Amino acid sequence: MTDDSIPSWPGSPTPLGATWNGEGTNFALFAPAAESVDLCLFDDSAAGQAGREHRIALEEVTYHVWHGFVPRIGPGQRYGFRVDGPFDPDRGARWNPSKLLTDPYARALDGEFVADDAIFGYPTGRDDTHQDHRDSAAFVPKSVVVHDVFPWGSDHHRPHTQWADTVIYELHVRGFTMRHPDVPPELRGTYAGLAHPSVIEHLHKLGVTAVELMPVHHFVSEPPLLRRGLGNYWGYNTLGYFAPHAAYCSSGSRGEQVREFKAMVRALHAAGIEVILDVVYNHTAEGDERGPTLEFRGIDNPTYYRLRDDDPRYYRDYTGTGNTLNAQQPHVLQLITDSLRYWVTEMNVDGFRFDLAAALARSFHDVDKLSAFFDVIQQDPVLSQVKLIAEPWDLGPGGYQVGEFPPLWTEWNGKYRDAVRDFWRGADTGVAELGFRLTGSSDLYQDDGRRPYASINFVTCHDGFTLRDLVSYDTKHNEANGEDNKDGNDDNRSWNCGVEGDTDDPAILALRARQMRNLLATLLLSTGVPMLRMGDELAHTQQGNNNAYCQDNETSWLDWSGQGPFSPDIDLVGRLVALRGRHPVFRQRAFFQGRPIGGDGTKDLAWFTPDGNEMSDDDWSATSAQTLGMYVSGSGIRTRGPRGQRITDDSFLFVLHAGAEPASFRLPGPPWASGYVLELDTAEAGTQPRDVPAGSDLPLVARSAVLLRAQ
Repeated sequence: MTDDSIPSWPGSPTPLGATWNGEGTNFALFAPAAESVDLCLFDDSAAGQAGREHRIALEEVTYHVWHGFVPRIGPGQRYGFRVDGPFDPDRGARWNPSKLLTDPYARALDGEFVADDAIFGYPTGRDDTHQDHRDSAAFVPKSVVVHDVFPWGSDHHRPHTQWADTVIYELHVRGFTMRHPDVPPELRGTYAGLAHPSVIEHLHKLGVTAVELMPVHHFVSEPPLLRRGLGNYWGYNTLGYFAPHAAYCSSGSRGEQVREFKAMVRALHAAGIEVILDVVYNHTAEGDERGPTLEFRGIDNPTYYRLRDDDPRYYRDYTGTGNTLNAQQPHVLQLITDSLRYWVTEMNVDGFRFDLAAALARSFHDVDKLSAFFDVIQQDPVLSQVKLIAEPWDLGPGGYQVGEFPPLWTEWNGKYRDAVRDFWRGADTGVAELGFRLTGSSDLYQDDGRRPYASINFVTCHDGFTLRDLVSYDTKHNEANGEDNKDGNDDNRSWNCGVEGDTDDPAILALRARQMRNLLATLLLSTGVPMLRMGDELAHTQQGNNNAYCQDNETSWLDWSGQGPFSPDIDLVGRLVALRGRHPVFRQRAFFQGRPIGGDGTKDLAWFTPDGNEMSDDDWSATSAQTLGMYVSGSGIRTRGPRGQRITDDSFLFVLHAGAEPASFRLPGPPWASGYVLELDTAEAGTQPRDVPAGSDLPLVARSAVLLRAQ
């Protein structure tokens, strides 16, 4: 029942969401097929878990937008919507005014999500074609009116690191600081904790230029997880595309999360570190037809979601989560781009990584490079200027699209991950594909004018084994997730070095440490943009769990104590990143050509066999090959010295040996080099540079990598 004691005016259909003007708040909701919309305001009384509810009928409708202005309602006010219309699931219609709905444009959300039966649109024990009339308000988060004027200072001069110079560090806001000894306990696991000086100091030691934050859009846990006593830790279950996740705020949830997030961004920018958000616009937290009614399902299910043509009761699921957001629909596409622009213009973030991006590019059924989603991003004066990263696949037919995104985009290069893992685990795959991956994957990105930095190179990420587990387990161990170890990927391309899991065998521990150094060195010396997984430099283990999405505990939280069988590789990572930064030859802005660059016969890129000869076609096709020498020449690279003079870079020979036995590698002599300086040997925990004669046979420890600077 509406509350006539609260005055309301017609207001405006724009902007969507809740907008305070100093005298009151305008509310606007796009609900094209609704029959009525009530604005629900909640006070702080003790009347139930939600507080006392006051309903105001929005009677003005302009271009399918229901709107109204309420005087004297301002920042901090909690609200939601109730939307009525036909209930006919067989036609995709699922309106239900008993369910309180969040505002898709809400800047903040407040309150816990409770897996009570009232959150569902159908009665307990019945199927989804029956309507449930229990009120869900006490069990769902409330939207919050926000108005935040933040003192950005000089932060509009953001780092803007060039793509070729970028080094990304993927992290989870909560898990990164929950066990950090120098972060005050009340700040651990929060935006303020990530902004703490001790945390930023660690990022500086690594030398990374950007953090890629796992989802910080407000999310909720799936009801089956909550009923098992678990929760969605990763956050790929979005409820609010404009709202920072409230649980990551140390100071409150009535808009304080907006200010604390901004302060975190400002602190990271002041340290020269960009902020990239992992965003999930491909699906929402409402799941399939058996999921809860929280937002879009109750506003206009057929508009916001992709439904099956043959039976609109059911959803098209290209994401593996039960639903797919309908990015073909203009107003849904507007919601996505409005959200992205908000995070850039108001929250000052520097870019986005799009989860399951192929799902956003599906026109009708197929992934389409000419889809409206790409067109809108390409022409947008704001979004076209930030860093854009695609996870270039989804779970639908033809969804694996590595190398197929338009030139504005970079991509998580899953083929890089697989090739590097295969080589170092000793698979009989040869070195042909590895050669492409080490040099920027020209076979994937060159044909459409893209550059080497289109390839986001990674060996590990949040999804899968940690680096330590990659060299410690042959199979996944996800029993703690409560799904009988059936969840998670079975194609891990890992090797346990002879024993599954923990061991005290010193030989196996030494091999695992060397393998971790091999993988880190390969990643950071490859052409393209390297991405490190949070905690790999600390040898973090998840005890073989390769799908820790529901493990909000010590399984996922980083252990900063340094206790364990492996020494942290912080110094190694920092040294390799610094080496990469000093030498443009590792940060190529154009693909190597393998052509002569001078009259002496040297090339910008050359490949060598262990006997010191350039590789032949037969060498490339040999699947038994386990040793590869990559020579990259800095002679063709021109940079500016400290006085503006044009200088060339050094040249390097990178030798990778995945064989199980020791070997030797004959170092090429003139014209390639008159001598070498050994800069890195992964057989040693800390390599001291030393001279090595050209033409000599360099001994290689089994499964090791060596980097030499040519003289």
